[in-house]
Amino acid sequence: MDEILQQKLNVLKSYIKELGSLAVAYSGGVDSTFLIKVAHDVLKDKALAVTARSSTYPEREFNEAIKYIQEIGARHIVITSEELDIDGFSSNPIDRCYYCKKELFQKVWKVAKENGIDHIADGSNYDDLNDYRPGMKAAQELKVVSPLKFAKLTKKDIRALSKEMGLPTWDKPSFACLSSRIPYGELITREKLSMIDKAENFLIELGFRQLRVRHHGNIARIELGEKDYDKILNKDLMKKIAAKLKDIGFTYVTLDLEGYRTGSMNEVLKERAETVKNFV
Repeated sequence: MDEILQQKLNVLKSYIKELGSLAVAYSGGVDSTFLIKVAHDVLKDKALAVTARSSTYPEREFNEAIKYIQEIGARHIVITSEELDIDGFSSNPIDRCYYCKKELFQKVWKVAKENGIDHIADGSNYDDLNDYRPGMKAAQELKVVSPLKFAKLTKKDIRALSKEMGLPTWDKPSFACLSSRIPYGELITREKLSMIDKAENFLIELGFRQLRVRHHGNIARIELGEKDYDKILNKDLMKKIAAKLKDIGFTYVTLDLEGYRTGSMNEVLKERAETVKNFV
């Protein structure tokens, strides 16, 4: 193992050991799977994974989370956290994630206390410091620790270590809440979330890996990772995808020429900030 990676891993293990007990907000993604694995290795039964089910969390992801945690062997509790019932969430403000994370962390804290756990953690990594993450405010307010950030572990580091440790998530595509597919200010509904979920599941079944289906009213904007560019440029396949997404409820189906990128819905925030800056 790379010496720098080993040092970061040692920092992470020492930090978790000092905590003594830890409940991890576990989604089954690359980061939280790696974190609960290390926490379980260090703390054994003093480590607890807590997974929240909701309409913003696809059943596909939930089933994978269950599978991974069983392989790790850590304690696991499933809770319900319905974001659409949270005041201020459905209207989709730019700080939407703050309301979601606050609700989630409050529920994770409740489970932690009921099980004699002294700390709760999220899976934020060092790269997240460079993106717009209003959920971090909720984490700070509720004293949620971020061990991966503390150890300065980037997504690339976590994937490398996960591969070294034999975790099946080491090359899993990045995932985010389905609400992140809807532009800020546009109402989040169960119908829209269901449309997005069905569309993305269809693309995954076709063999596409890193993807997003952004919901713009009656338009579906598909973002794909670079490795899928050649695959999508097939006339019959494009017709098949368009027909399916129209059947799901979209009127128009488009392909984003810039492809997949993390937080593409945040680009409008940067544009607004730049406009204000130039105006002033």
